[in-house]
Amino acid sequence: MAASKVLTGAHVVLPTGTVPAGRVIVDGTRIAGSAPEGAETVDLSGHWLVPGFVDIHNHGGGGASFTSGTVDDVLKGVHTHRLHGTTTVVASTVTGEMDFLAQRAGLLSELAEQGEIAGIHFEGPFISPCRKGAHSENLLRHPDPADVRKLIDAARGQARMLTLATELPGGIDSVRLLAEHGVIAAIGHTDATYEQTVEAIDAGATVATHLYNAMPALGHRAPGPIAALLEDERITVELINDGTHLHPAAFELAFHHAGADRVALITDAMDAAGFGDGRYMLGPLEVEVKDSVARLVDGGSIAGSTLTQDRAFKRSVTVDGLSVEDTVRALSANPARLLGMYDRIGSLEPGKDADLVVLDEGFGLKGVMRKGEWVVAPD
Repeated sequence: MAASKVLTGAHVVLPTGTVPAGRVIVDGTRIAGSAPEGAETVDLSGHWLVPGFVDIHNHGGGGASFTSGTVDDVLKGVHTHRLHGTTTVVASTVTGEMDFLAQRAGLLSELAEQGEIAGIHFEGPFISPCRKGAHSENLLRHPDPADVRKLIDAARGQARMLTLATELPGGIDSVRLLAEHGVIAAIGHTDATYEQTVEAIDAGATVATHLYNAMPALGHRAPGPIAALLEDERITVELINDGTHLHPAAFELAFHHAGADRVALITDAMDAAGFGDGRYMLGPLEVEVKDSVARLVDGGSIAGSTLTQDRAFKRSVTVDGLSVEDTVRALSANPARLLGMYDRIGSLEPGKDADLVVLDEGFGLKGVMRKGEWVVAPD
């Protein structure tokens, strides 16, 4: 059992706003409303205290892959991201053979049942060859509801999200199937028109997978999926704020139009996140990471990112000018709500898991706590 602690002196970011020189009480694994006798006091004056980050789209890190690695590899990747403040992570796959994806789902579901990950996100194989990005084209297929159901079943209740090109044959029926099973239907790697995207939203899709990336550009006569996804209040838009995937003006446009309650900042990280430049495999495709930018060796398409959520937080506040409170919504509260876990994570409130991040005055990471235990102890 974790020792009780009273964290004092920091700017504490709560759902109702920021409390200067506030305090958060940790009793065991949870946040408490009052301090138990003998609790340790930790002075965090001059720092920020925010909820642990929640990443709903992540393929690995620390040199380890969620898409093809062993159990130890997955745990290594999870730990790497915890060191950077992501206390809750959904493990994302990439396009592969159906039997292989079902096998991966079995392995990942066990880790979800153990509480190491928050579930599984299937990115592919039901995506458009026109917008395949870093996915192997010869393994793509139409979203036949029977195939979608196979992956849901293989995940044993741990499937959280599936990205698909809803304009493909079977797409709309698959969206309805996902909604019926409580799995997020995410529109992405799509060549859909505006009208086709609206149809998918009406069928039950609720997330835009890395908005702007792997979809038609916004046009003034053919607005495409971007306009439909930004304008609909039912959609949460994923954004990769690494300075590579999005121009700052595109990031600002999406955040401003969707609003702070409809954005989920993600990493879309691959193995090199928190590790370094070099050659890696993303599914069956070889990736070269140079100057922290990941691209396919064959063709040069961007292949995920090397982003960690602490960097996304700092960039959002210091480069893009977002408020700390809005950044917390996008990194913690909104993705927690999407996962149906906001009763446990996503904010610093009594009764919730003691998942939190300590940041210095310049928003550099100084400490990470998960379920009452320091992953990174503040200086």
